Amino acid sequence: MSQMTAIHSTQNSQQKAGNTASEPKKFSTFAGVFTPSILTIFGVIMFMRAGFVVGHAGIMQALLILFVSKMITTTTGLSISAIATNTDVKGGGAYFLISRTLGPEFGGTIGLALFLAQTLSVPFYILGFTESLIMTFPALKPFYLYISLFIAVVLFIITNRGADWAIKVQYVIMGALGLSIVAFLAGGALKFDHALFDANMARFNESKFSFWQLFAIYFPAATGIMAGVNMSGDLKNPARSIPLGTLGAIGVAVAVYVAQILLLGGSVSREALIEKPYQSLMSLAPFHTGFLIVLGVFCATLSSAIGSMMGAPRILQSLGQDRLLKPANFFAEVSKSGEPKRALWLTLVISLIVIYFAGKGNEGGALNLVASMVTMLFLWTYGITNLAAFIESFSRNPSFRPRFKLFHWIPALIGAVSSFAAAFLVDAPAALAAVALVVGLFLYVRKFILVASFGDARRGFFYSRTRDNLLTLAQLPVHSKNWRPTIIVFSGNPQNRLTLTRYADWLGSGRGIVTIAGVLSGNLHEKIRERRAYMENLEEFIRKNHIRAFPDVLVTPDFDLGLNQFLQVTSIGPIKPNLVMFGWSSDPNRAPAFVQSLRTAKLLNMSIVLVRDGGLPDLQQKKRKIDVWWSGKRNGSLMVILAYLISLDSQWSGTSIRILRAVENEYMRKNAEEELKNLIESSRMNIAIQVILSGDPLEKLIRSHSSNANVIFLGFEVPEESDAVSFQNRISSLSDGLPTVLLVRSTGEADLTS
Repeated sequence: MSQMTAIHSTQNSQQKAGNTASEPKKFSTFAGVFTPSILTIFGVIMFMRAGFVVGHAGIMQALLILFVSKMITTTTGLSISAIATNTDVKGGGAYFLISRTLGPEFGGTIGLALFLAQTLSVPFYILGFTESLIMTFPALKPFYLYISLFIAVVLFIITNRGADWAIKVQYVIMGALGLSIVAFLAGGALKFDHALFDANMARFNESKFSFWQLFAIYFPAATGIMAGVNMSGDLKNPARSIPLGTLGAIGVAVAVYVAQILLLGGSVSREALIEKPYQSLMSLAPFHTGFLIVLGVFCATLSSAIGSMMGAPRILQSLGQDRLLKPANFFAEVSKSGEPKRALWLTLVISLIVIYFAGKGNEGGALNLVASMVTMLFLWTYGITNLAAFIESFSRNPSFRPRFKLFHWIPALIGAVSSFAAAFLVDAPAALAAVALVVGLFLYVRKFILVASFGDARRGFFYSRTRDNLLTLAQLPVHSKNWRPTIIVFSGNPQNRLTLTRYADWLGSGRGIVTIAGVLSGNLHEKIRERRAYMENLEEFIRKNHIRAFPDVLVTPDFDLGLNQFLQVTSIGPIKPNLVMFGWSSDPNRAPAFVQSLRTAKLLNMSIVLVRDGGLPDLQQKKRKIDVWWSGKRNGSLMVILAYLISLDSQWSGTSIRILRAVENEYMRKNAEEELKNLIESSRMNIAIQVILSGDPLEKLIRSHSSNANVIFLGFEVPEESDAVSFQNRISSLSDGLPTVLLVRSTGEADLTS
């Protein structure tokens, strides 16, 4: 495993009351970004496995493996640079960038995942240091556990002194690591043999390792670029330092790794590279300086352990400062110097526990599994970081104006896909386990997250997709096959019209769009507060009753005039309302205005559904039934389609639909049965048919056959204004005492056989 740190920063100058006695020191590009990044990239893989990969893969394939690895980290570096130069970056590093782009749910998930990965990284790097120490000095083997625990405490003391002191220690480590790299590169150049280089150019024919297996071994050597990013809150100028330091570290690492592959291939035999990669690297050191290689291994593991112990607490502290999750709030407090003391103590406790149980038996099996999980979590962080940058750019968000100009959404997309693919190529079982962990964390965060105080890019992304889809939809021809209900519901006081709004939701059935509209009579300037309160009431009603709808409120001097105007102008581009729903009015004084509204809807070519409230059905009832009284294909088609949409709702699962038709003689009965059977067969629906031979009035037939139905559909025609009162009396008499009745008038656009 390579070291992978994510040094998470603290909030810079805005500290809580009582914590402002001294301002935390700010770091330059070199100290704050380049140094932690390059120390994390140059890891134990460079010393212990680089030769092994060159021996098996050959020089050409080893360079290809390096290219693919660096492509992932370079695209991630470009994405990080773009996001970091587009916003005022505070403490939080990758967590801050992702949460402000993909939202608090993803941000909180990645924050917890990074904290877990960083915290578990500390004991693993410490144990790695101890193992390399024992390989060099075998006499220390009996003290394996005690050495590991001692190193953990020492690193805690260093980190507890503050980031400034830890950075100074890393300067010393970087100097020693630099001497080690110079030693094996210089030795490789001095011992370079062209014949050996040619022999090692191609892949080892007898290798048992595939290209992707070798990639999995080598890839951790390319990771570590998040180390500098996560120092964001401790930087003098994050917008400048993060791009320069991160991309600079990647560039230096590429140069060193290319030189190492070429020089190893030209100075060490294939057999030695495969059998003794670490010893081969030591043998290259000139003038008996092999001890520098040993020093390099020690420095690589210690620098990663320090970086992880600095990073893990800062992640948790930044989560706490955002106040997203109550358990993390306790760790928001920082010291006067800006250090996350509480989170640091938690990191130490977890590290000591893991070291005790893992180091006690000196067994590596369980550790290897968790180490793979750590790698996976970092890869998912890279992927989601690229995804965040892709969403910002591809959605053409007007606020996405990064000062870093070497960015395009295509590399970000490539980086996201490559990161996710690499996770599975490195270790498929561990990748699946990491997916399960990330999903579990996401569900936890989504359930318990508090209100976020910051915005993100998701709305912009969906806005852009919606806009493009609306423009495309406007160019497509309208066909009855694609008919969907776009419903306006005039609810009045929604608290008194639950049946109306609930049936609108069921008719939408997740396949249409429902708008619950309210109309206020009066002057807009005088009613603006009342309108706002009405809108909030509608929004609360929709949330409380889990109705899938959008609220809207119109203020108009005249109620009926405003209602008619609302029907005319409401639309979302090509998505115009095609169905309007009213609650039934039994007030004779309202009959003329009510019928006038129906006539306006008809004039605007809108289908109409009137809801005669007979109460909501008992959805716990085992056998539920919807009755549709057929009165012709135009209204009948829409009634059956709407009944079918209701039956698709999960609350109506298992409901049976029955079409009933009354005829006066046997001849008409046979024709009606044949007609309805052909219609239902063409409709591809499982619907029962009942043709009733009777001369009784429709009102009597409905009461005798449908009084036990859960809901009844009846067709109607919009009357003339002069017939408003008689129409109202007739429908009231017909539906009185029945379950809820939906009266339907169709424009004919909805075709049952389409």
